[in-house]
Amino acid sequence: EADWHYLMLAVCCVLLFICGQAAVIWIMMHSLHRNQNMGKCMLYSFTGYFFCSITPFASGGPPMQIYYMKKEKIPIPVSTLVLMIVTITYKMVLVVIGLGLMIFGRGFIRTHMYDICHIFYLGTGLNVFCVSSMLLLVFHPVLARSILVKGMELLEKIHLMRYKSTRIEKLNASMDQYHATAVYLKDHIMVLVNVFAITLFQRFALFTATWFVYKAFGLSGTNAFVIILLQSVISVSVDMLPLPGGMGISEKLFSMIFEPVFGSALLIPGMILSRGLGYYTELLISAIFTIVANFTIGRNVKKG
Repeated sequence: EADWHYLMLAVCCVLLFICGQAAVIWIMMHSLHRNQNMGKCMLYSFTGYFFCSITPFASGGPPMQIYYMKKEKIPIPVSTLVLMIVTITYKMVLVVIGLGLMIFGRGFIRTHMYDICHIFYLGTGLNVFCVSSMLLLVFHPVLARSILVKGMELLEKIHLMRYKSTRIEKLNASMDQYHATAVYLKDHIMVLVNVFAITLFQRFALFTATWFVYKAFGLSGTNAFVIILLQSVISVSVDMLPLPGGMGISEKLFSMIFEPVFGSALLIPGMILSRGLGYYTELLISAIFTIVANFTIGRNVKKG
């Protein structure tokens, strides 16, 4: 009985979310003098989200994106640089949301998410740790290398890792890539500002899908800001957990914090539609275009 007009708007939010990353990739490729049309960037984005959705820690997307970019003759250092900055800004938005709520939204936390605040704090902490680690690797490569070398030596001493001489060589190569990222960040400040703004928009576009689901049921009484922010809380909480697409925990958190919003009668339908549109529809669309990417990316390059 839900109004399908609002549900279509929710689907548009999902597509805007995916297109946002495509726009980011396009902007960064052009800043690095790698001319890629928006269609190819869209396929990179769909491919990334598909593999992120089916792997723990959302870790499968970037390697597959690098693989497809390589088929288009984009050097691995270039694609790695682009995707590293995409990842940093993507996580940074969640950090801003999480820390913003912890500092300025204590009343909101007590009112709307008291029962899940421990999971929210854990998710925020993990995202802060992830972003901090990546920025440390980028801006302090010598210190980062020292920490990583000592960590590997410790793991070798306690026999959790076998000694390999090639491991240090790979580490040095990785440090060179992080150094290249630092140089890019310093020389392209405005590009990064634009990338962060687009990433912020794309994240909130996806969160807005839940608001349209709410309106599809003809409900009222809770404003859009509260619903969008509650959905963002779920993303902050589950993004760094080792669950593909946050399956299971996302549904549990939704049922806990959205019951006062949807009411007990519409909570499950609301969760099914919100999660179905925000995750499973994204997964399905991305899967279709990943198949398209598999048959089209690199094809013209090979012929040429």
